[in-house]
Amino acid sequence: MILNNAVWIVAIISVTSIIKVTSLECYVCENQEDNTEKCVKTIKTCEYNQDVCLTEIKWGSTPYWSQGAKKQYYISKRCSNKTECATTRQHYMPLCTHIWYQDWICSDCCRGDRCNYYIISGGEIMKPAFTVLLSAAFLLQLYFFY
Repeated sequence: MILNNAVWIVAIISVTSIIKVTSLECYVCENQEDNTEKCVKTIKTCEYNQDVCLTEIKWGSTPYWSQGAKKQYYISKRCSNKTECATTRQHYMPLCTHIWYQDWICSDCCRGDRCNYYIISGGEIMKPAFTVLLSAAFLLQLYFFY
């Protein structure tokens, strides 16, 4: 009887764990002009193989993204998987310049329910470089002053 109860408990825990893993929620929107309304109010429960939230931010003109036209932001958010997200980020990194007079596009991935509420573009890329520079400055200070 105890073995039967243990099997049921393990089965219940397994099922609830699977449900929790597959129930990632992301904000979703497509080519919105700012991070309000639809981009922060529309939530989707992701599919089974989607384990991250993907955000893309574009700066440019519509519809043809031409030089000299009025520029503005376009924000898109959706569910994704780690592989697609990494590929998308790698594809857009050369175009992620943040130069106001050029068209550019950046993407970011995050894990966790509704983690893509805010738009943080390039934050993960800057942190390691800053840490390396800070460490180098500290080591140089130690070398020259001690």
